[in-house]
Amino acid sequence: MEESNNSFRSTFYLLTHGFYVLIASLFILLFSFQFTCHDFIHKYNLIHALCILGLLGLILYIYFNFTRRSTYLLDFACSRPPNDFKISKEEFIKLARKSGNFNERAIKFQQRALYKSGIGDESYMPKLVFQPGHKISLRESQEEVAMLIFGAIGDLLAATKIKPKDIGILVTNSGVLNTTPSLSSMVINHYKLKHNIQSFNLGGMGCAAGIIAIDLARDLLHVYPTTYALVVSTEAISCTWYAGNNIGMLLSNCLFRMGAAAMLLSSRNRDRWRSKYELKQLIRSHKGMDHSCFKSIYLNTDSEDKQGISISKDVIEVGRHALKANIATLLPLVRPIFEQFHFFTNLPWRKKIKPYIIPNYKFSFEHICVIATSKKVLDEMQKHLGLTDEYMEAPRKTLERFGNTSSSSIWYELAFLEANTKIKKGDRVWQIAFGSGFKCNSVVWNALRNGGMPKQSPWIENSV
Repeated sequence: MEESNNSFRSTFYLLTHGFYVLIASLFILLFSFQFTCHDFIHKYNLIHALCILGLLGLILYIYFNFTRRSTYLLDFACSRPPNDFKISKEEFIKLARKSGNFNERAIKFQQRALYKSGIGDESYMPKLVFQPGHKISLRESQEEVAMLIFGAIGDLLAATKIKPKDIGILVTNSGVLNTTPSLSSMVINHYKLKHNIQSFNLGGMGCAAGIIAIDLARDLLHVYPTTYALVVSTEAISCTWYAGNNIGMLLSNCLFRMGAAAMLLSSRNRDRWRSKYELKQLIRSHKGMDHSCFKSIYLNTDSEDKQGISISKDVIEVGRHALKANIATLLPLVRPIFEQFHFFTNLPWRKKIKPYIIPNYKFSFEHICVIATSKKVLDEMQKHLGLTDEYMEAPRKTLERFGNTSSSSIWYELAFLEANTKIKKGDRVWQIAFGSGFKCNSVVWNALRNGGMPKQSPWIENSV
């Protein structure tokens, strides 16, 4: 019933406002042309003149009501947990031994994985998971997520000066933690958002859910164009922790770390001047129809009924195929004409010319933010796409400093680019995220202004 009421309100909104646009357009045209059209009216007749003016009004009506609006990213913010949550690789192994949860084989596996992961000694995670006899607690996971998301949202609202009552759309996402009430309800309750807010909570969609949340917010802004959309991406590490000895389920312990990001979107043209980026393309690819892809990342339990995330050995190959499908759809939309011509004239069936397989990404993007999963994944991405070290700097630095923060990872990377003043007006930023299911999603942003040093950033110590 609620969905039908929302649909009715949306339809009514579009019809009434579209009607006003149509009438106003006709009135303005008639008033503007009442003198210039005098000879035209005498030469033909009033009926013909009104028909032409009506046609012009109809064109304006169609343009304003059926042309897809631009989506703007006013700003974003990433949380940085307190220093008490910092953990080094050495401390990780020391606490893992003290916990009594792991046998020596499991300890050595995690030690090798940590030192090959690309994660440094300053990432963040809740150390309570190492406590002997610790069990996954809903309350602890809620407290962890609340600290992260409220920190990010608070910084975002302070930077944009937007009041909570002006937010009409809210989309939150977390892969494993799904509470009742939802994370979106937690945000609504904490910031006292208005009662008719359009709120959604995405769960079970993995690290790629952040871009899905952006896609949903964009679509909602086309239905409710006079409001702001708040998107919040996070994950609770305490509820993904695995305290068993199944080697296939231990890798997530070594890679995932605490983090959250909040983004504020608008589709109003008057917000363009104050926005940082404009959304240009968003492509989603799903490989869930293939069983090996579907089972590549899986929340599971071991023989002792201990919960954890199982990551298959085929996950890199699965990701490669998903990325290929995504790029095949995205590149024709963003590649310059001369690059497309180069590809066409070097088609693989032309035996006399070397096949032009890997495009030159510098013609399509100035910056690339690949989700900071692990060093091995980033190495494969760089090799597979033929990316330069400059393109990979933000993902590698983010992995080293913050670890894999799930769906928020790509925003820490964009924050790195901003903190190092690498963003210039007109730059195109390509964000790529992978997730369970298996999914590969990507979004392209266009920078609307030069990115100066931000006042608030997870990369800047004591930023205000």
